[in-house]
Amino acid sequence: MTRNAMGGASGPMVDPKLLEILVCPITKTALVYRREMEELWSKASGLAFPVRDGIPIMLEDQARALTPEEQESLN
Repeated sequence: MTRNAMGGASGPMVDPKLLEILVCPITKTALVYRREMEELWSKASGLAFPVRDGIPIMLEDQARALTPEEQESLN
């Protein structure tokens, strides 16, 4: 992990304005940003989209399936 300009222990932060407009590319529903995991989670699709160098990768083939525990944590 790297230290960012804000002193956090993760990679570059995603622009908050971008987070406001991003939706799941499959379901078009809201996403939850899990900064500590550098992922955007979609409850509706059950997918986690990676964030690399502060850039969300919103491609289905780059996403991973959420575990049952991760899905439950979104309730």
